[in-house]
Amino acid sequence: MDRLTSMAVFVRAVDLGSFAAAADALEMSGPMVGKHVRFLEERLGVRLLNRTTRRQSLTEAGQAYYERCRAVLREAETADAVVADDRTEPRGRLRVTMPALLGRHCIAPLLMKLARKYPLLELDLFFGDPIADIIEGGYDLAIRTGDLDDQSGLITRQIGGQRMVVCGARSYLRAHGKPKTLDDLAAHQAIIYRRSGRVRPWLFPQQGQPPRAIMPSGRLRLDDLEAIADAASQGMGLAWLPYWLVRERLDGGALVAVLRGQGEFLYDCHALWPRSPQMPPKVRAAVDVLAAALPELMT
Repeated sequence: MDRLTSMAVFVRAVDLGSFAAAADALEMSGPMVGKHVRFLEERLGVRLLNRTTRRQSLTEAGQAYYERCRAVLREAETADAVVADDRTEPRGRLRVTMPALLGRHCIAPLLMKLARKYPLLELDLFFGDPIADIIEGGYDLAIRTGDLDDQSGLITRQIGGQRMVVCGARSYLRAHGKPKTLDDLAAHQAIIYRRSGRVRPWLFPQQGQPPRAIMPSGRLRLDDLEAIADAASQGMGLAWLPYWLVRERLDGGALVAVLRGQGEFLYDCHALWPRSPQMPPKVRAAVDVLAAALPELMT
């Protein structure tokens, strides 16, 4: 049997959770899926999967082999792309990890348009604020905002900037007044964004200097930006939020932007993908469409 094919069948069986589901997806019989897995086990001399009538699970050796198989199959796909025409239509499964809110509001709608344009493209989209390991997670593409951590083995491209605005409800501003300077913020109730136990400072650009960081003070601490926007709309205090998240509330009058003269901080937004000899067409298409459309959405 062809080892690469067997590896692909094994990975699909693990991803889908059963031989039967893999057989349906690959349009082959269940016994043939089992034959491919047994071929690998006999060749390696180890058991890769523990199977019962109700469930299957990877052995320790199987887990390690599964991760390497995914990497090998990714490289095989890239190798095919190297010799293919550069204008090859994007196709195959594109696995993308992204921040939850930014993903739902900005990234996913653009990728859906891409999928409608290219019917052979499949999307696996993962929405989560904890930062996933791109290589270990087997992702083709990741979207990140703010400072980037270790980028070894990755290629990055800036695709936009997330503009931050200070805003509050008209009822709050009537009761407490509008802050006119950054120093005025100390006299106001802030709705605080706290993630992983850490309060994020509000940042304001300064000409030729590092941004000024102001630590917000208030009695509300939330770990969800949309909940903060809701609280601000209810007059609970001032909030420092991405423009794309509060655009409709600002346009509709539910929120009012303040401190416009102080400048608005931009968080860079990056696309990251595993380093390879040639960028796969599906990744190139996704990054290009995001780079073209995100700046207008985010600023």
